[in-house]
Amino acid sequence: MGRFLRYLVGAKNLLGCFLALVGLLLHLFGLFGAFWPLVVVGLYAAGVLVGPRRKPKIARDTFDAAEVRRAVDRAYQMTHGRLPGDVQSRVAQIRQEIIELLPHTADFPVGSQDLYVLRRMAVDYLPTTLEAYLSLPASYATQRRIQAGKTSLDVLREQLGLLDEKMGEIAEAVHQRDSDRLLANGIFLEERFGKGAPELTAPRE
Repeated sequence: MGRFLRYLVGAKNLLGCFLALVGLLLHLFGLFGAFWPLVVVGLYAAGVLVGPRRKPKIARDTFDAAEVRRAVDRAYQMTHGRLPGDVQSRVAQIRQEIIELLPHTADFPVGSQDLYVLRRMAVDYLPTTLEAYLSLPASYATQRRIQAGKTSLDVLREQLGLLDEKMGEIAEAVHQRDSDRLLANGIFLEERFGKGAPELTAPRE
């Protein structure tokens, strides 16, 4: 029904109706004779064909720092008292890496893959990994070998290691950009105020 209503008020339908109305008016003046219904229908169809297409809505940037913070906090909180100390520390480290990157998200280029991964890490990758493990009975997760002699806990450690590594790569890229800006600013200051720079004098009043 929504699509039909949008079509009714769309440019194609309005143009088709306008041309059909013109054809009907011309018929009243006796221009089309017995074939006037075909002419009216044809004019409507022509209007629909040549009418402008409805422009698709451009999706806005969906990154929401508050949403990311809430999601990663929930993922961390669900693990309290349910994971070995080393695994809990790894989850805490990933959470901290995500939180520390949030103030820098405005500096990511448009369409950044790293920004996409950062959001998905908080709302999907990390919580999904944890939920899959926590759904298992503790004895099964720590004792039953499920893959190449590894327990579910071993697999969880590996998966968290991959997530932590990826977050480290993103953080390194961000810090490298910040370092590059700092170095560029240092070069500017050295050229402007360092030795050999032209002496600056205050303007006379």
